Amino acid sequence: MYWQKEQECMSRSDLQALQLERLQTTLKRVATNVPFYRNKFNELHLNPDKLNSLDGIRDYPFTLKQDLRDNYPYGLFAVPLRDVVRVHSSSGTTGMATVVGYSRKDIILWSNLVARILCGAGVTPDDVIQIAFGYGLFTGGFGLHYGAERLGASVIPISAGNTKRQIQIMQDFKTTALVCTPSYALKMADVMMDMGINPNGLSLRYGLFGAEPWSEAMRQEINERLGIRATDNYGLSEVMGPGVAGECGECNGLHVNEDHFLIEILDPDTLEPVKPGEVGELVITTLTKEAFPVIRYRTRDLTRRLPEPCPCGRTFTRVSRMMGRSDDMLIIKGVNVFPTQIEAVLFEIEGTEPHYRLIVERENNEDKLTVMVEVVESIFFDEMRKQRAFVDSIRKRMASELGIGVNIQLVEERTLERFNGKGARVIDKRKL
Repeated sequence: MYWQKEQECMSRSDLQALQLERLQTTLKRVATNVPFYRNKFNELHLNPDKLNSLDGIRDYPFTLKQDLRDNYPYGLFAVPLRDVVRVHSSSGTTGMATVVGYSRKDIILWSNLVARILCGAGVTPDDVIQIAFGYGLFTGGFGLHYGAERLGASVIPISAGNTKRQIQIMQDFKTTALVCTPSYALKMADVMMDMGINPNGLSLRYGLFGAEPWSEAMRQEINERLGIRATDNYGLSEVMGPGVAGECGECNGLHVNEDHFLIEILDPDTLEPVKPGEVGELVITTLTKEAFPVIRYRTRDLTRRLPEPCPCGRTFTRVSRMMGRSDDMLIIKGVNVFPTQIEAVLFEIEGTEPHYRLIVERENNEDKLTVMVEVVESIFFDEMRKQRAFVDSIRKRMASELGIGVNIQLVEERTLERFNGKGARVIDKRKL
């Protein structure tokens, strides 16, 4: 086991004292070693030596993804390149890639924090973990790999893709824990059905999923179809990668590793703290990263604090699973719409499949949202009157949940593209 009770169950007063000490150290380091932060602090007349409370972080500037791109590749590193033992990067598909670095100490820390997440989810050194995240510059594969090894589990570094081989390996190697995106887990369930494989005959017990937002209904679907307990884990390469937060076996929110990350939840428009329990954008300051510390990084991920204590005994702040992103949010006819809301409705309707596509268009200066829904084969054999009634029932449920009208288009099973990685379910054709 990798249960760090002394750290994960410390009192709030002890935790805040530790956070303040580490925050002061981090601010001084970036002011000394990173010209970007030094210039920002000087512009705002900020002196890290005068910071005497955690609330003081609100005086400091945000770090944006564009700042990472503007300083490509090594401009935000706080150590010489000779001290960097690992470099990861985003794909750069939407612009200049973002590059992050790790010192030897960072790699050890990263491994320890991912091991914490795995342990919290119930994984032990006796487990066999199949990692179906892509390896390479993406942080997910290597992050979970090193954490699993630190835990002492057996690791199958199969990487992403080739689903039939994934399932064959799962059978032959007696995989007990699966690591991938939740949408890929459902794809595996589809392929198992095609191959005539009963998941109950596998050794699978746990699923550790991340890299995309997913609903509680989707969790239940994965649990039922694969016969596992699915937990969510959260991280992003700009901050560290996986290991920032994860669910315990209670499956009631993600425990943030607060001894290494200071979090804020802010209104994405006003950038002021939201009230306890309200949804806002997660902002993270690293407290112990050496090579690539970041100050007040705007993740664009939307979540909320969960104030109730967790029965597991951990005292770190819990946050809800990510509800989407502030910059991925759709605004349809002035209404904020998140794909996860639509997904939750579809999971409640008998006859629909857990795959959908959202098409956003603008006609005659008015927004139109079309939801393409996969349905079981029997729906298409119903008479037209029954089909229309089925579509109307979905449309009414959507209108009630979203507050706007949507168009529903039924498509046959397996006709929408499946994804090995993050599901690209939104096509926005508007010229905004």
